[in-house]
Parts: sequence; C-alpha cells; structure tokens
Amino acid sequence: MKIVCLDAATLGGADLSLFKNFGEFEVYDLTPKEEVITRIKDAQVVMINKVIIDKEVIDNTNLKLILQLGTGVNNIDVAYANSKNIIVKNAAGYSTKSVLSHTFALMFAFLNQIPYYDRWSKEGKWCQSPIFTDFSRNLHTLTGKRHGIIGLGAIGKEVAKVSQIFGANVCYYSTSGVNFNDEYKQVSLDELLTTCDVISIHSPLNEKTKNLLSKKELDKLKQGAILINVGRGGIINEDDLAWAIDEKNIKVGLDVLEVEPMIANHPLLKIKNKENLIITPHVAWASVESIQNLVQIVYENLKEYVENGK
Repeated sequence: MKIVCLDAATLGGADLSLFKNFGEFEVYDLTPKEEVITRIKDAQVVMINKVIIDKEVIDNTNLKLILQLGTGVNNIDVAYANSKNIIVKNAAGYSTKSVLSHTFALMFAFLNQIPYYDRWSKEGKWCQSPIFTDFSRNLHTLTGKRHGIIGLGAIGKEVAKVSQIFGANVCYYSTSGVNFNDEYKQVSLDELLTTCDVISIHSPLNEKTKNLLSKKELDKLKQGAILINVGRGGIINEDDLAWAIDEKNIKVGLDVLEVEPMIANHPLLKIKNKENLIITPHVAWASVESIQNLVQIVYENLKEYVENGK
C-alpha cells in the first residue's frame, strides 16, 4: 500500500514515521493544486489537511482512503468520493483542550488588560510609579458576567463548564436550531448579543453561520463587550467588524479569518483602536499535545481501514 501525505508542514514538524508501518510512505511539506494528481497517481491512501480533493482529483487517481488531518472535510468532495467507494475519515476531538485554553487566553488578555500593562511596564512607566501598583485601567473577573456561547458543541460545552467555574452566567445560541442542552439557558441570537458581557464563537462555518455577525448584529453588542472567535472565519463579516471596533467600545480576539493566511491590506490592519483587537494566526488548535492527539487518531483511522476495511 502506498500512502502519501500532501501537506505535512501544516502539522508543525510532527513525527509521522509511524505511518511507514503500513507500507510505502511519501511525505510532502506542501503541495500546489497543479501537482496533487501527479503526486498521488499511484497511491491508495492520501493524508491531507487543507489540500482540495475534488471530482477531478478523484477521477484521475486510484484512491481507496482519504485521511483528513483535522475535523472539517469541506476541502473534500465527500459525496462524490463515497459514490466511488472511497472512504473518508476525519479526526474529531483532538484539539478540544487546546482551543479551550486559547479561548480563555484571549478572554483574560482583555479582562486583565494584559496587552496594555505589558506595554506600559516595558515603556518604563512602572519605574515612574509612586506606588507599587497602577489603576490607570480597570481589571475585571468573569464572576457575575454573562457569557454567551455561539455553538454549543464539544468545545462550546467545555468552555461553558470552565466559564461557570470562574463564576460566569452562561447562556448559548444554537446555530443549527436543533441543539438543546438543559444545563445552560438557550437564548435567541438577539438576546445573546444585546445582554452578554463576553461572547465566544465555537461553531462551524456553513450556510447558517456565514456572516452570522454583520453590521446590524455587531451594532447590538454592549459597550465594553468582549467578542472571541475561535470557530471559523467567515462567521463574522470582517469589514463590518473593523467598523465596529473603531465605532464601538468592544474588544475582539480572533484566531480565525475568512481567508487564511491573512490577506495584505486587510481592513483589520487599518483600525484605529488597535489595542481593542488581538489576532492570532489560527493556532488555537495547534498545541504540541493536540498535534500528538491528531497524529494518533489518524494512525488509528488508517489501522482500522487496514484491519477491517472501513
């Protein structure tokens, strides 16, 4: 069996040598679209993260198994693959703790004024202080705050649980409209936006969540509200978000954007209130521990296929 990994660079240098146990194993750091078919022409198994496997690729190769190096499979024509008896296996749940940690890292960076006080201290202003502390900014805890969660899946539930430990009052909005959880109060999107002090997004990008938060919705946010998106880019309209950051006193933490890598001259790079925005480059999932989990899940997916044909 020949196995080809087309974009190993997206795993940050993870050790993939264990896949040699199953046969010939070929690894490419990155693969441009025009080379996908050539590189997997004689492979039975392909491992991919962001590489697109569409009808053209499927029709011009002899794949038996597609191993997604992640949870989302929007880069794969799954229906067509299945029609050709090609099995598609993804990896779920590997990064829950990592995304959970990053969510609160962004949240507390604002609640505890971390960017401001880091710069303040490095500029030497603490050296000039007449007392041991500083009160030029107000710090806040989560206790008593209302935390609205958009998307109460596996990660959203973990965030809700931890937020309650910190004393927050948790509510949620179901983007699918069918998710019900009696542990937390379910509210409309309008109520969540207008009443919550902290809002975090943990939903997938689909037809129901695309541009879920545009200018009309962003304008409803409370003064001083914190908005975190560790779900998917495209859920928030980024042009409208740039407007909201400059026109409203809101704080925004983003780990995802609609187009990644970030495009040059992005509207968020031009905002005036830069202190109210933290952007990280889609790294919430990418802890060392998560990548180890991911590799192990993909390995088990391949092992199950080899042993049981499924």
